[in-house]
Amino acid sequence: MLALLDENIRHEVNQGEARTGLDRYREFLAHMDDCYDEQLADMVFFTEPGDRRVACEFTVHGVYKKTDGDLIPAHNQQYKLPAGAFLEVRDGKITRVTTYYNLPLWIKLVSD
Repeated sequence: MLALLDENIRHEVNQGEARTGLDRYREFLAHMDDCYDEQLADMVFFTEPGDRRVACEFTVHGVYKKTDGDLIPAHNQQYKLPAGAFLEVRDGKITRVTTYYNLPLWIKLVSD
């Protein structure tokens, strides 16, 4: 996916401030790989007629393997969580990624 991203990618995360730049996105991915093992399934893509905006609905199948910040402690809890992403495309590159999921549901899933 990194090859598809614009150097000035704007990443709007579900919780927290937006991040700008490919280096910041790489840092985010490294952090996610460190704390989570996730596979996306059931992906459904939607585009608008100009192909500048893309939406994707999917299911995250994951393992919470390392405690992430001030979230609850990790001990390899498994979860299955619906999520979505919105992308903006310009000149063949993704210029914005916005992700959404239900954090309280995720906390419930890894707390059981």
